[in-house]
Amino acid sequence: MIRQLLDRVFGRNSSTPASAKGVSSSSPRIITREQHGIARDHIHPCALKVTSGLQEAGYAAFIVGGAARDLLLGLEPKDFDVATDATPEEVRSIFRRSRIIGRRFQLVHVMCGAETVEVSTFRGGPSGSDENGNSLHAHADEHGRLLRDNVFGSQEEDAKRRDFTVNALFFDPVREELWDYLNGYEDIKVRHLRIIGDPVRRYREDPVRMLRVVRLAAKLDLQIDRDTAAPIGDLAPLLRNVPPSRLFEEMLKLLLSGHALSCVVDLRTRGLHHGLLPMLDVILEQPLGERFITLALKNTDERVRQEKPVSPGFLFAALLWHEVLATWNARQSAGEKPIHALHQAMNDVLAVQNENLAIPRRYDAIMKEIWAIQPRFTGRSGRRPFRLLEHPRFRAAYDFMLLRCQSGEIDMELGKWWEAFQHATAGEREAMLLKDDMPRKRRRSRGRKKSVPVDTAAIDDTAAEAPE
Repeated sequence: MIRQLLDRVFGRNSSTPASAKGVSSSSPRIITREQHGIARDHIHPCALKVTSGLQEAGYAAFIVGGAARDLLLGLEPKDFDVATDATPEEVRSIFRRSRIIGRRFQLVHVMCGAETVEVSTFRGGPSGSDENGNSLHAHADEHGRLLRDNVFGSQEEDAKRRDFTVNALFFDPVREELWDYLNGYEDIKVRHLRIIGDPVRRYREDPVRMLRVVRLAAKLDLQIDRDTAAPIGDLAPLLRNVPPSRLFEEMLKLLLSGHALSCVVDLRTRGLHHGLLPMLDVILEQPLGERFITLALKNTDERVRQEKPVSPGFLFAALLWHEVLATWNARQSAGEKPIHALHQAMNDVLAVQNENLAIPRRYDAIMKEIWAIQPRFTGRSGRRPFRLLEHPRFRAAYDFMLLRCQSGEIDMELGKWWEAFQHATAGEREAMLLKDDMPRKRRRSRGRKKSVPVDTAAIDDTAAEAPE
């Protein structure tokens, strides 16, 4: 059994499945625990159980990707993924509580209690790839984006087909050894982010890698390699060819990374913002819009770092607010009633946005509620404030309104009033209510052929009648 295990780990077993066969053309650098400092007790028990189980069955098994990278950087990994030379069917036969998932490329989810470990078979380079893993004759579109690259391969091929050298490390928790084919260990030591292979070709294969460069550099405090960064500006238009749902998924990771502000600034610097969030470049050039988005992203980053929950719906509502506001104002100037103009503006902005980023409809509803409540904060008379306090989306809308105050879009006095009103006693609240002079205003307006637009009380009454 020991000999079989050694043969499997070092690739000498002739019984390796045909789909997973592959002899490395070069040997990896094997780094010992004394050098890298990672111990097996740093690995989650479930991931340790999976790697040990695979090795005991005679297969190679390693902790891969972000977990190995984060451990070297002194960070706590969120997930522990495992790579092996066993096929999905072989992995499934070893672990009773497991299931094969995926159609494009099969993976195995192994369950240990409430935890799940994802196990992948070593993947080879696409058909016709060169020694660096760059595709030559793979199934790709006219821009070079890979459409199909699902083949099993050797461990070295698996390393070369990954995106960055820091993500191509393999940690064996049984021997406590780190396997490095591409100098990823040295890049981590000098805090260097370098793409594997030719940057232009790798970005063409998957344009999302350009967003990932920005996110990982900010999140891990790494310096982007000069050759890795050089083609990004010219190739940014390739992001238009990425399916909107995938683009949204990557943008959400970026915005919830805890470094959203620096990422957005870098996106703009490298020309990657066009088409991701409509008019983001214009918004950031407007004093009010730039300050509002900066505050929203700072607050989001702080919540992520404090491990507090973050609502993607709230975040996207903030990023798109000034686009909604501009459209709302334009519609009102054209003669539309305030509330109708606001709802039409929301629909217009989201329709344009969904063509580019495909924000799921479950977030659309949250965003619309937050936006629709904003005019109601100006109504501070009668029973309207009390009804607003009872709205299930009040807290999110209130936080949003505070951002508007802090950015200078609306008077800070409004935010202070609502802060005091929330914490006041019943008697104090009654005393805080403003005198409702709407009937008098309406009487004065009788007989006029054309009403004068108002953005406070008139909006309040219409909003109060709108369904919640």
